[in-house]
Amino acid sequence: MGIFRRPREASTVVPPAISEFWEWWAQARPTIEASLAAGPEPDAAEAAVPGEGLSAETIEELSRRVHKIHSGLQWEIGGADDRSPSLTVTGGGDPELRGLTERWARTAPSGAAAGGWSFHPARQADPEMLSQDLVLGDHEFDLEYVRLGMRADADRARVHITAYHPDFLFVAEEQQLQVALNVLYWALGEDDVARWIGEVAIATEAPIDALVPAMLPAVVEQVAEPFAEPAWLSGEGRTPRGHPARLGARFPLHRQDYPLCDLHVAITVPYANSNPDRLPVEPSAGALRSFEKKLAKLGDRAVLAVRETGDGLRVFHLYADPDSGVISELDQLAAGWPEGKAKVASTADPGWKALAPYQP
Repeated sequence: MGIFRRPREASTVVPPAISEFWEWWAQARPTIEASLAAGPEPDAAEAAVPGEGLSAETIEELSRRVHKIHSGLQWEIGGADDRSPSLTVTGGGDPELRGLTERWARTAPSGAAAGGWSFHPARQADPEMLSQDLVLGDHEFDLEYVRLGMRADADRARVHITAYHPDFLFVAEEQQLQVALNVLYWALGEDDVARWIGEVAIATEAPIDALVPAMLPAVVEQVAEPFAEPAWLSGEGRTPRGHPARLGARFPLHRQDYPLCDLHVAITVPYANSNPDRLPVEPSAGALRSFEKKLAKLGDRAVLAVRETGDGLRVFHLYADPDSGVISELDQLAAGWPEGKAKVASTADPGWKALAPYQP
């Protein structure tokens, strides 16, 4: 059983580059809207994508502003065919960047100040794109020919995908994967791809029982339905001292459902009453259940992910929003524990890497 002992870290501060971005956006929006209304320049090439119609200078400046927030971020402008315009800034599926894009979106202008724009921290589903052509490099893919093999993995709450397009025979592996990922994002949206899609493989022959991408949301809904309410997986092992240990892990637990929770928090709680295996018995067992119920009431400011028990200790692993004030509440809760000195340790973990050993 791994007991986390890590130094406390200060709260995350929204990067100044986010505030600077919105200050620039307020001034640049009229120019951007005029460029989009005018359409692509006659000699505009693929460089104008994902903001087709924008001048090269505007694209360069918008990219510079986004990359100043983080070099790994991407952006795209949507809203063609008389739909309201939208700006998406995304980490491209990287969980370590999901909190950053969420903070960007939550500080976006709203109401009249938004000027009719919507702002998204992850790519949104756009089923209409599944019937369009996708140009990558010098190749144009007719997405009507895409077929997906879908294998539901109920034990892991995932759908494994095998993507096929007849043109995959003629393009590099990188382009094949780009087509597959774009199709998945347009079918489900970036966050649901992260939540429910498992392995993604490429096929140069149509998989047996392959379906059109538009069917993917229905398949995902069937896989997700049993997990509408939180569930816990349990396991047993040994502590470093060789005593029995018990483990409970919330499953499935998705980073995208708690986008601001970038901080891993470990609360180590000693218990006074145990059996010969050093596992808790009453009244300590009841006190630990009561303590956990209080953790469950923290809302979206913190989520309990894992509990480890053994050798006279229970460690609660949570992910918390560092800017919500919840850490001070956890300190107070630990200070009130009556059966010994409880400890609270936290560290930045925006990618939720500490959970990897507990995932099925």
